[in-house]
Amino acid sequence: MSQLPDLSQPLWFLAVTAVVFAIVVGRYFLIAGLFHLAFYRWQPQRWQQRKISNKAYKKDQFRKEVQWSMITALLFAVAGAIMGVLWQKGYTLIYTDWAAYPVWWLPVSLGIAMLLHETYYYWLHRWMHHPKVFRIVHKVHHDSNITSPWTAFSFHPLEGVLQALFLPLLLLVLPMHIYVLLLQLTLMTFSSVINHLDIEVYPAKFHKHPLGRWLIGATHHSLHHKQFKYNYGLYFTFWDKWKKTESPSYAVLFEEKTTAAGVGHEVVQKRAGS
Repeated sequence: MSQLPDLSQPLWFLAVTAVVFAIVVGRYFLIAGLFHLAFYRWQPQRWQQRKISNKAYKKDQFRKEVQWSMITALLFAVAGAIMGVLWQKGYTLIYTDWAAYPVWWLPVSLGIAMLLHETYYYWLHRWMHHPKVFRIVHKVHHDSNITSPWTAFSFHPLEGVLQALFLPLLLLVLPMHIYVLLLQLTLMTFSSVINHLDIEVYPAKFHKHPLGRWLIGATHHSLHHKQFKYNYGLYFTFWDKWKKTESPSYAVLFEEKTTAAGVGHEVVQKRAGS
């Protein structure tokens, strides 16, 4: 790191922020855009499935979601630049030498980071649904009652800050290879986009699979946006299952979305929204 310029200097800090912002925005548009095209343009039968349910996006919803997401991306970029400064000063445990830790630590560190992130987000999310907090911090995200790929990073700036804090703080105490860190950031974007599709991408019966029952997908998270008091998780369902905050409508709606392709879909959706 000695060959790098001092990232704490204002001009270099701005330069790093700009680079990270471009990466975050590029990843957001690439992943959200691909899913948007895949399900709303290239597979019109999936779009038709939405029409059966009488679903409709709000006017200018996509534009507003992208605008809020750009603010979130800027906050993530500033957090990334700060993390770069802390790394350069030796405060974080990010490492680049593959031999610094055993090979088995690479997947283990990723698993620990994702489990801790899940825990942080679940309890943060429940706190954000406190009525007084919700109106200030979380309402912007829930303005997307019917979610889309572009909802993934559509947050109020206060929520964006709370979400951006996790990784810099975690990396003060958890060693992670820089490529593992980049992998987690990419998985986070994929997961957020998939969860907000409102069109299920997982196969029939996946919610009963030994792996699938622990993973959050579009059906699971769409119920959160409709019911508000269930399904607070980020990647995994274990906190919702443990704290009994998983929607009782989830299994029925998942089966309906993945097996009937819209037959009776409207009835189930109305039931889920109740």
